[in-house]
Amino acid sequence: MMKRISDPNIQEFEVRHLETVKQAASECVVLLKHDGSLPWKNIPTVALYGNGARHTIKGGTGSGDLVVRNMLNVEEAFEQAGIHVTSKAWLDAYDQTYLFARQQFLNGIREQAKAQNTNPVMLGMGKVMDEPNYDIPLEAMGDTAVYVLSRISGEGSDRQATEGDILLTPTEIRDILKLNRTYENFILVLNVGGLVDLTPVLEVKNILLLSQLGGITSEVLVDILKGESYPSGKLAMTWAPIENYPSTNGFGDPDDTRYNEGIYVGYRYFNTVQKVPTFPFGYGLSFTHFEQECQAVVVSGETVQVKIKVVNTGNFKGKEVVQLYSQAPQGSLDKPSQELIGFAKTEEIAPGQSDTVLIECDLNQLASYSSDLSAYLVEKGNYQLLQGNSSATTKAIAKLTLRDTVVLSQHTKICPGWDFNDFVPETRAEDFGDSSKYHLELSPENFGQSSMTYSPASQELKKQEAFSWDKVVAGERSVDDFVATLTDEELAYMVVGMYPEEESFMVNVGASSQSVAGAAGETSAKLSDKDVPTVVMADGPAGVRISETYKIVNGRIKPTSNPLAAMMEFFSPEELEQMASMAPQPTQEELDAATYYQYATALPIGTAIAQSLNLSLAENCGRVVGEEMTLHGIHLWLAPALNIQRSPLCGRNFEYYSEDPLLSGLVAAAVTNGVQSQPGCGVTIKHFAANNQETNRFVSNSIVSERALREIYLKTFEICVKASNPSAIMSSYNLINGEHACTSEDLLTIILRDEWSYKGIVMTDWYATQNIMAKESGRTNKHDVASALGCVQAGNDLIMPGTEADKLTILEALQSSAPPYGMTRGHLQRNVANILNCILKLAGK
Repeated sequence: MMKRISDPNIQEFEVRHLETVKQAASECVVLLKHDGSLPWKNIPTVALYGNGARHTIKGGTGSGDLVVRNMLNVEEAFEQAGIHVTSKAWLDAYDQTYLFARQQFLNGIREQAKAQNTNPVMLGMGKVMDEPNYDIPLEAMGDTAVYVLSRISGEGSDRQATEGDILLTPTEIRDILKLNRTYENFILVLNVGGLVDLTPVLEVKNILLLSQLGGITSEVLVDILKGESYPSGKLAMTWAPIENYPSTNGFGDPDDTRYNEGIYVGYRYFNTVQKVPTFPFGYGLSFTHFEQECQAVVVSGETVQVKIKVVNTGNFKGKEVVQLYSQAPQGSLDKPSQELIGFAKTEEIAPGQSDTVLIECDLNQLASYSSDLSAYLVEKGNYQLLQGNSSATTKAIAKLTLRDTVVLSQHTKICPGWDFNDFVPETRAEDFGDSSKYHLELSPENFGQSSMTYSPASQELKKQEAFSWDKVVAGERSVDDFVATLTDEELAYMVVGMYPEEESFMVNVGASSQSVAGAAGETSAKLSDKDVPTVVMADGPAGVRISETYKIVNGRIKPTSNPLAAMMEFFSPEELEQMASMAPQPTQEELDAATYYQYATALPIGTAIAQSLNLSLAENCGRVVGEEMTLHGIHLWLAPALNIQRSPLCGRNFEYYSEDPLLSGLVAAAVTNGVQSQPGCGVTIKHFAANNQETNRFVSNSIVSERALREIYLKTFEICVKASNPSAIMSSYNLINGEHACTSEDLLTIILRDEWSYKGIVMTDWYATQNIMAKESGRTNKHDVASALGCVQAGNDLIMPGTEADKLTILEALQSSAPPYGMTRGHLQRNVANILNCILKLAGK
């Protein structure tokens, strides 16, 4: 139930949720290197260095950002914990260097915006300042040193393979190596959202991937260093020099990006071609040591069950992750050397103790897709089951033999238009022969075979007499009956979101809701005279992003803080002063009105949650979000984001879970289940699909084969849809093989509705049909923005955040005898029915 909070002090739910996140966060931390000196024992003083010591980062920028009530940087957290920091002079000197570099960076954005006659906020969105070089003496006292290396990225811009971003700067390399050689105890802490090439500093004996854990990031670091908690995370993405990824070639082309690597993404590529990464997928150390022993492998119906005993053979308590991979035979289709098919995390194991985990895997996961046959196949031959604690440490435990190829399902072809043949390795890493302990036979009965039924075109509903929405809520009349009463104008209004009569882009882009201050959007209120409520949406996935404070003036919600405030630094002080002078002055009634507070909890970034490989933890994070949605009056959370981390260069990877579709899909499903366990709360999984770069994101074309699309980029969404039934899906800006994702009937109707039986709504990303980035791009684009009519026809139910132009375009098309895209009133009615079903489910009345 929505609650208006007038007390400015921290609330009970905030304390409880922060503690939930803090308890979970250490499981998201990955220990990359360890010489046995961690955790610390009675360390009273520390020499603290690095850009993240005072400028600690909780998460990325853009819609993935969240303003928190309070956040300690690492220096403050050390001192709060009684650790004396001896490097104040270095930290002060670095601050001066940083502030100068930051000002130069912002001035450059402003000058470029002025030259292009465009908005500096839109031009600067997602752009990141490279770390500057400097020469500050490393002279602090003590025998223990910590260097905190930070990197940030965000929505709107991709990362660069340059010094100060993916690469370390000469200054960072010099200082890290010197500290490692000078101090008896040294640890490199990575406060990053994605890959940093550590090749030049791999001699460092202790490296901790802290990641970005929300507002409690620094406190978690302190707890781990002091041994009050311990890291148990595993890498959700392969770490290697950027030039070693096949996706690097051609990445970020503003017009057409070819996914030439096909299905060989991440560890599938590195393992198959036997290219050794810096740190492999699934890798992560512990303060202790574990041994794993396979105790049983059983095939039961359509599943294989694997029982693994894990023993703690070290001297510190901890948790371990058992990972199960499969190696398919090479038949008519080329296959990676191994693919993740399951995982399980132990409970906490004390030294000398053990825990036994059971991993159950659907045998259909052994299938591959044949574009030639338009079918999923499990080809005959021997399938090895591989067990390990990373993708690089697997050993064979079972051989499953299938005598005849099984066709699981026949499909229609989707998304034609790729113009290349996918990469096929010349050789594959050697198989494991007959080294397995267990040998089992498979038969066609062990696989779930199905047939696809594709729906006919939407038919127009027969006109009915008007009646009240109350009858739908009461179950007396159907949603379709109600839709049949609506006029053309009402239908057109309903498929675009709520928008103000006087549109303001800078307000509307991230906070267009009129019911909740700072919420991202809302469905149309044009049926309020029929008692139809609206559904309110808030951004994510860092948490519920809304204004922290607001007032109610003349019955209307008025934000008194800006959830996009961090972006305002791109304006010059003079521009900000001018905007402030032009803003309407508050009335006396507004000044006298009470202030209300709606703080929310910042979650660990998506990648960090996935690094836990703990689905219960992910579900608890979702439950925190759902409870805060209920408190603040939010129905739909615009998250989780589960695009595949195809390349470390993607600026938005921190929001995404993994390079692996199974891990991504299962974590997203767990988060979804947590959110949707709260009545009236739903998620919006995004960005559907193949949104793997930010460069020119409104009109970039992802060129990808059908096999790669189905096995990698759609698979993660399929897993989430089938496992958790998300209330909504957000389509992506990009094109796929020349067709916008949001206007692709192949994706939004054939895949979602027909093949996956999806029942929720589909919405666009914000302003997908408007060319708002034309000036910012500074170039003539090969591809145009998406069409509102194409969205309606394809099954993209809701165009967000809504514009008058979209509504008028739809109304005009309804009067045409041959509307573009073949859009009909039947399409419009179908979409409105989906929206009203969502309203009925989440908002009722």
